[in-house]
Amino acid sequence: MGDHLNYQLQHRLVEAAGIRFHIVECGKGPTIVLIAGFPQSWYAWRKVIPLLAKQFKVIAIDLPGQGDSDKPADGYDTRTTAERIHTLLNQLGEKNYVFVGHDIGSWVGYPFAHAHSQSLRGLVLLDGNIPGVTLQPTITLGADNWRNWHFLFNPISDLPEILLQGRERILIEWFFNRKSANFINTFTSGDIDEYERVYSSLGGLRGMLGYYRAVLEDMDQNKQLMDTKLTVPVLALGGDVGSAPDLFEKMKPLGHHVIGGVIKDCGHYIAEEQPESLAREIVSFINGLA
Repeated sequence: MGDHLNYQLQHRLVEAAGIRFHIVECGKGPTIVLIAGFPQSWYAWRKVIPLLAKQFKVIAIDLPGQGDSDKPADGYDTRTTAERIHTLLNQLGEKNYVFVGHDIGSWVGYPFAHAHSQSLRGLVLLDGNIPGVTLQPTITLGADNWRNWHFLFNPISDLPEILLQGRERILIEWFFNRKSANFINTFTSGDIDEYERVYSSLGGLRGMLGYYRAVLEDMDQNKQLMDTKLTVPVLALGGDVGSAPDLFEKMKPLGHHVIGGVIKDCGHYIAEEQPESLAREIVSFINGLA
């Protein structure tokens, strides 16, 4: 990892819920929790952390199966994952915070907000289509079906591991290239090195694929939650050329206090493509909370 990340980042391994979590902490003040998605890790927040840490205590968490956290054999449905994250945050002494989730992190944020609203000041959802909530339940053939092919491929038993092992970098570069507005100016070869390192580590593919293998379970779980509106204030943002540019419109009827929109000149990877814009949106949202 490059020297530019040395902004008083504190890396720790913390055991909670029977799992060793890798967390990165920085700054002081009210707490913001950052959780990334596929095919990423805490490192996705490297450009945003210094911006937020000027006013806040930032905790970036590698999900179970992600980054340098443990890769359990099961429990990748988002309800179980939300409980594991809540247990970790309780152990860290965090009782009141803003939860920021991108992609799979947003999948986890939805059931988390239903189950643990008393712990949340607010919820930020970033360019993620949440199973059973905003994710289309079917994939149809068409010009844009390349965006969702992995929802069919990743859940297949055994085959993805066989085809992807030793080729993790190809997968990562393909997603970053196709799903960002400006791949060349967003990701360096060193950035790809770091993502390749964690996904080629022991259990890395199992962890990544586990969340997709649990999507049908997530959909069943979330159907039970859809009848109850979120009471936690929500900020929902998509990239204007991202995977969920309409996230705000889809989330608006699902909560009592939902604001949001799109980040301009931005694909799926908002925190890396437009970190300054994202930080401004998060700070403005938090400043507007009671």
